[in-house]
Amino acid sequence: MSRTPVYIICSPRPQVGKTLVARLLSEFLRLQRGDMVAFDVNLKEPSLLDFLPRVTETAEVDDTFGKMALMDRLIVEDGIAKVVDLGYHAFDEFFRMIDEIGFLKEAARRGVTPMVLFMADTDRTSARGYATLRDILPPRAIVTVDNEFVMRGEMPEAFVHGRTLRIAALPVFLKTYIDRLTFSFTDYLRSEKDSSTELHQWIRNNYFSFRELELQLAQQGR
Repeated sequence: MSRTPVYIICSPRPQVGKTLVARLLSEFLRLQRGDMVAFDVNLKEPSLLDFLPRVTETAEVDDTFGKMALMDRLIVEDGIAKVVDLGYHAFDEFFRMIDEIGFLKEAARRGVTPMVLFMADTDRTSARGYATLRDILPPRAIVTVDNEFVMRGEMPEAFVHGRTLRIAALPVFLKTYIDRLTFSFTDYLRSEKDSSTELHQWIRNNYFSFRELELQLAQQGR
């Protein structure tokens, strides 16, 4: 069995496009693999559970029971890709737990490959959060997401050390369109006959970026 990927989309800051990336990645994995499961660790709505209720479960890291229940699901080598939409409120506690329980060593032993997609922002909180990840995780396990709708310019120096995934900014009217709870990126690709539309190209480009991540994870597992 190939190694089991676990994608953790996170930021210590709210409103950076984290759930949007989790939606995109989850839909890509469903299309690519046919099976995946997502975990929603958020306080506010709308959250990933609202957009993808069929494949998303709620999770908590506020107490020991919630932490262990989530870790038990993430550490299973079942070949099913996992996506964690980690709310900003849980950022510090989640990665403190990861460090304390030796999650990375156990994941390697069980054939599970974690990858953290860190949503960059321009403030000090984000820079400190990124530094925390670099202290805990190997460089190959961190991908900085440059959401152009949030960053609006060059990446700060703090985030230029490793791999970067760029999410192009959409016009406001298209962003409003995809923010509907009933919208599906994959369904749009299948139903929109004109592949030259801006939204069609945007979705395809993001799916291509995720495919590259999948290939990198496969190489890490060899």
